Amino acid sequence: MKTFFAFAIGVLFSVSAFSQTTLKVACVGNSITQGPGRDHPDSYPLQLQEILGKSYEVKNFGVSGRTLLKKGDFPYWNEPQFGEVKEFAPDILVIMLGTNDSKPQNWAHKADFRSDYLELIAEFKKSMPADGNVYVVMPVPVTKDNFGITAEVMNNEQRMMIIDIAQSSGSELIDLYTPLMDRADLLPDGVHPNTEGLGIMAASVARAIRL
Repeated sequence: MKTFFAFAIGVLFSVSAFSQTTLKVACVGNSITQGPGRDHPDSYPLQLQEILGKSYEVKNFGVSGRTLLKKGDFPYWNEPQFGEVKEFAPDILVIMLGTNDSKPQNWAHKADFRSDYLELIAEFKKSMPADGNVYVVMPVPVTKDNFGITAEVMNNEQRMMIIDIAQSSGSELIDLYTPLMDRADLLPDGVHPNTEGLGIMAASVARAIRL
């Protein structure tokens, strides 16, 4: 009888421990991900944390001005956050890069965009669990050229490439272009969403993760 009770208690403890498992979410990106600050409550990752709740641990690995392209002016690959994402070993990876790649000096290397993106995903997957999920994000629209960022490249050329990259890598696609497509009022400088826009982003990402 004692053996049975010990077994039952062990099973209950295991079930309880499993139910309390926290899923780690890494948000990789540029200034749109970094937001007003990595620890600022208005940033989309922290708004995402608020929506998802305590069952998730969301970390902001955004770095302003960074490119996906290795030959870009400020590659994400060279940042400490690149290694920090690997150390975090996320269960869920959300990548939103490409906006700064649309600058003329960077898009001159557009032939490398697909291969560099696929390599980035493959690198991060090495530190993720086998059942981890990668989400490739179609960035928010650019409503006017600013900071060298080019609307024509972002809204036309790059969008189709990102759809292909998501499919080719076996990743899920999150579309943040459509929710803000007709909301130029939420992109005051034409590139960066305001607090409300960041909230729409967070809600869209949360829906995708919870599916």
